Parts: sequence; C-alpha cells; structure tokens
Amino acid sequence: MADAPPGSWSADALGGGGTSARTLTLTDLLRVPAHRIRLVGAVAAVGLLAVLGYVLLMPSAVTASAVVAVRPVVTDAFTPSGAAADRAVNMNVESGIATGTEVVQRLAAEGGDQREVRDALEVEVPTGGQILRFSYTGRSADDAVRNVNLAAQTYLDVRRTMYEKQRAEMLKRYDESIVEVDRQRQVLQRRIVSARDGSLDAAIAELGGSNNQLTQLRSARTEIAAVDVNPGWITQSAENVLVSSGRHILLYVLAGLLGGALLGVVLAFAWESADRRVRSVHDGRDVTGLPLLGTVRGRLSTGGLSAARLSAARLSAARLSGGGSSSVGAFGGGAFGGGLFGGQLFGGRRKVVDADIRYVAMAIAERVREPARVALLTTREDPSAITASLAVALAATGRDVYVADDSGRLERLRAAVLADREHLPAAANPARPLVPKPRGADSVSGTGVIGQVPTRRPSPYPVGSHPSKDPDATLTLPRTSLNATANGMGTAGNNADEVPVGAGGVRFGTWRQRVTTGVVLFNAPPSEADERGVAVARQGTAVIVVEQDRTRHSDLRRLAERLRAAGVTPLGFVLTGSGRG
Repeated sequence: MADAPPGSWSADALGGGGTSARTLTLTDLLRVPAHRIRLVGAVAAVGLLAVLGYVLLMPSAVTASAVVAVRPVVTDAFTPSGAAADRAVNMNVESGIATGTEVVQRLAAEGGDQREVRDALEVEVPTGGQILRFSYTGRSADDAVRNVNLAAQTYLDVRRTMYEKQRAEMLKRYDESIVEVDRQRQVLQRRIVSARDGSLDAAIAELGGSNNQLTQLRSARTEIAAVDVNPGWITQSAENVLVSSGRHILLYVLAGLLGGALLGVVLAFAWESADRRVRSVHDGRDVTGLPLLGTVRGRLSTGGLSAARLSAARLSAARLSGGGSSSVGAFGGGAFGGGLFGGQLFGGRRKVVDADIRYVAMAIAERVREPARVALLTTREDPSAITASLAVALAATGRDVYVADDSGRLERLRAAVLADREHLPAAANPARPLVPKPRGADSVSGTGVIGQVPTRRPSPYPVGSHPSKDPDATLTLPRTSLNATANGMGTAGNNADEVPVGAGGVRFGTWRQRVTTGVVLFNAPPSEADERGVAVARQGTAVIVVEQDRTRHSDLRRLAERLRAAGVTPLGFVLTGSGRG
C-alpha cells in the first residue's frame, strides 16, 4: 500500500522532545466529581435520607434552663464587696456540688436512671461571674422543666445544709468554750470568797480575765449565729414557654446533605483512581503517546442511527411528494437535524460537529496516500457513527471511499451515511439539486405560469431499494471497475451499491470484498474482544477513536501496547464527545 511510512513511536505525547509536566488546575479537580455526578448525588441523597429518618423516627429532645445566683456567706449582708467579688466563692467547687451525687440522686429518685440524669444535666459557669446555669435535656417540655428546676433547688438545699452544719459545729465549739470559761469563773469566785489578803488581788485579776474571755466568746458566738447561710437564689426558673428544642431540623438536614455530598466527592475520587477514564486531550496524549488528529464535539451514538434512517426516509418521502421544504429542517433529518428535533434548535451544534469531522478527515488525508487502508479502532465502544461521518467527509472532497465491516453493521453504516449526506451543502450533494419552488396561480390573471414544472429530487436510498412504477423512469446501473483481480478481490465491493456523496462516493462491503483503489475504512470491532482491527491495521494504518468520559485508561494503554507489539504506527487518535463513537 502507499500509506505514510511508519516512523518512530515516541512515548512523548507530541512526538517531539521532552515537555514540562502539565499544571493541575482547579478545573481538573472539579472534572472528576462533575463526571461522577451520579455517584455524588446518590451518596448525598443517602445522607439526606439518613438525617431525615433520624429526625422523623428518633424521639425529639427539648432543653430547659434555670439560672442560680451564688452568694458568699457573710456576717453582714450589707457589707460592700471588694474588687474581687468573683473570687469570694470558688465557682469550680460550686459547679462540682451542682452536679454531685446528692443532686443526681435526688433527680433519679423522681424517676430515672442516674446515668441518664448525669448525661442530661449540664451546669455552665460563665467566666468571671457568680452564676450557675443549669440545663436539662428531656424527652418532653414538662419533664425538662421539672427536672431543671428541681436540680437548681436541690443544689441550693444541699449547699444550705452544708453551711448550716458548719455553723452548728462552730456554735457547738463556742458553747463548749463558754461553758468551760464560765466554770473557771465560778471557781475563781469561790477562791475570792475564801482568799486572804495576799492572794485576793491575784484571784480578782484572774476573775477579770475570765470575764473578758467569756465576753469575747459570747460576742463571737453571736456573730456566728448571725451568719446568713443562704447560698443563693434562683434568678430565672424554667418554664414551658422558655424551653428550646435540642434538634435543629434545618441544620441537621443541611449537615446531612453537605456531609453526603462531601463523602460522595471523596468516593468519586476513589472510584476515579481505581477506574480512570479519559477526560481530556491531555489524558489521551499521556496514555497513547500519539498526536491528536482532532476532537469531535457533540453527541451521536450508534443508537441514534435508527433515528437518522427514519429522518432520511421522511426527507425522501417529502421530496418525492413535492414538499421538499415543508416538513424538514434546514439541515435534513439527521440525529441533530430538523427532521427529529427541529433544525433551528440544533442546527448550530450540528454545524460544529460536521466541521469537527471535516477537520479530522483533513488530518487523515494529509497523512495517507491513496490507495490507503485505515482501521478505526476502539477499546470497548462502537466506532460506526464516526466511521460513517468520516466516510462522508472524505468522499465529499472527491475520494472513493469503501467502508468495510465484518460484524454485521453495514445496514447501520449505510443509514448513517445517508443521514450525514443530508447535512452537506446543496452544491456539494448531488442528491440535493437546487430546484425552485413551483409558482402558484397568477393573482391578477388567475391563470397559472406555464413552463414552471416542479422536478422531483432523487431519493437518497440506494438504487433498487424503492423500484419505480413509472415506465419512463431512468434505470441507473452500478459502476463496474476494470481493476478487479483475477481471484475476484474487489468484485463484490465494486458491484456493491454506491452512495454518491459530493464529488466522490461511498461503497459498503466486507474486508474480503475490499477494493484496491481509493480509501478503505475498516469499521473494526472493539479491540478488547476482537483482534481483527489490529490485524487489519498491520496491512495499512490505524486511527484510535477515544470516547471522552467512557474510554478507560487501562483499556486504551493496553490497545496502544498491542499496536506497538504488532508493529503498527497509528496516525493518531480522535477524541469524541460523550456518546459519539
């Protein structure tokens, strides 16, 4: 064959010298969760459902609060406090007493387990203040209010009992001391009565000291008895109207949704690391080490060929009936044309896709010489759609293209070629001659214009598929080739029905029936399960079709290694949009 001579297959993506590593951008990071949006959405939905189940099924909890002002024990309640009033009471000790055993046991005696009471009761101490804020979380508002008020009152009772016990102990000691001093005073009085002149003065002096000591003890006892042992008071008691729900439903729902989305993003990156897909041109270059022939934007899967065939049939029927522009769009009946969705809606996008195909065809034509054999290889996808589009683009420039397929997809390829041919301009498509619309009756004279007879446009279907009943119809015979070999190679291909496209034509057949002239495009089966595509590439060259977001890195790398091992140097790779190829 006259294909371009194989050159060295460099591991570098551009086939040149070493290039610097590509910088990872924020777009690259967002591309992974964006393409795994189903996984992210599913995990976020699971998190949202879990939170909603918790909120709806679990019993609600309400919290009630009460505030207790703690005061120091002083003799004179009207004595002004100093600058360090918050240090007069050790609030850490008071907080420990408020959550101590006596308070918990008192609450548990009302009904409940001590462990649950300890978990539900909380005491907060504001910094620099003498305030205890009691909070109790219960299953109902009445339960929370009753328990928190009981906890605050129990703390005051326990603290008052402790102070009263301390005061009683001190008063008891003072009473004992007073009794002892009074007994000594009585003894001294008896000594004075019986004392003589020498010892009388000493006894009187001792009696005066005892009286002074007794006076001091009684004065101190009076001060101790006057101490106010009230530890504080409840400044704010809990009420049912003041309770707050411990469950913020909106906050829980938002947290569940965001948490699920975050977990979904993490799982998306984990899945991407285990099952990497080709996301961009850089990924294709890094994996294959081949140059880029072009990118095909838009979506056109093999499942859309039936729609294309249906639209082409509608177009032909409309033209044969004389209404060539009444029921079809500006771009025919392709998968993106007006016959299915409306030409005005997808016409611009269809033009972009067609331009991408023509650029790829120009790149392939630049690298091969006729006669050429080009195998379109994929890993697991079906390249029928892009094979048909490339055949139309190559034939439109005057080349004879032969589309070979050994997997039973010739009918779909033919339908795709017929549909794509309708997208060609009328000047380049012989099946779409420019015929003016028939004029109606003259509005003035009321007579029709003689000589303006509408002409039927030829059907885009192959000759013989719809036999005409008109005896004057022109009979079109298939072309024959003078280059058929003696063993019969090329006979079936040349006798196959040809679809005229632009200045050239497209024929269909199997690989064994291939022609020896023009460009042969082999619609190879997926290389993961069939080696015929690589075997055909050994007789010519190959183009790797990479489908964005679907082709796996491992499969593409395996295909590149198999081609390298077979001695095939592909022309490059084509990156197609998701769903095309």
